[in-house]
Amino acid sequence: MSLLPTSRDDSGTTPVSPDEERFLIPSVATLTELNLLERANILEARRWLFAPRRRLTPTELLDHLLARDLHRRMFRRVWRWAGKIRDCELNLGVPPHQVETQLYSLFHDARAWHEHDAFAPDELCVRMHHGLVAIHPWRNGNGRHARLLADRLATALERTVFTWGGGAELKAKNDTRTLYLAALRKADAGDFNELTAFARS
Repeated sequence: MSLLPTSRDDSGTTPVSPDEERFLIPSVATLTELNLLERANILEARRWLFAPRRRLTPTELLDHLLARDLHRRMFRRVWRWAGKIRDCELNLGVPPHQVETQLYSLFHDARAWHEHDAFAPDELCVRMHHGLVAIHPWRNGNGRHARLLADRLATALERTVFTWGGGAELKAKNDTRTLYLAALRKADAGDFNELTAFARS
């Protein structure tokens, strides 16, 4: 019997079905174990991304190939699909056949925003983050990936990393996540003020 969640709740998270368990690399008995493994892998990827010797420019960060590599590094010890564009429908995001094109277009646009100073640094990061979440390029880990990349882009733009609502666990079903999802919906409609404020709150 699977101990991983099989149905989506209203927290906005992507479910892990029993069928998805075949993509797990380690043997996992409980959801808690899975969360710990993912957290350790993400911390390893964060150390790689923020290593002092890795002086990435904003233009280098706004690249679909780097985004794929980052996702691979975040989940490569846990999931076989790490870094691979999803080939399945999800409850969020664009249809699978549009993912690659839209991912490329997002980063092309974001580089232009940066080159022409179209937005203040924080808003540029938040718009890139929102675009990634809207596309949902991966089977899972989309929000965590988008926030980590936005944090690194912020430092490349000489800003501090974001707090994302004060550092609460945004995977959990809590008030902070509710605010985050509400801000994302406002951004869907073109208003990025709430999401930008949330990222710095």
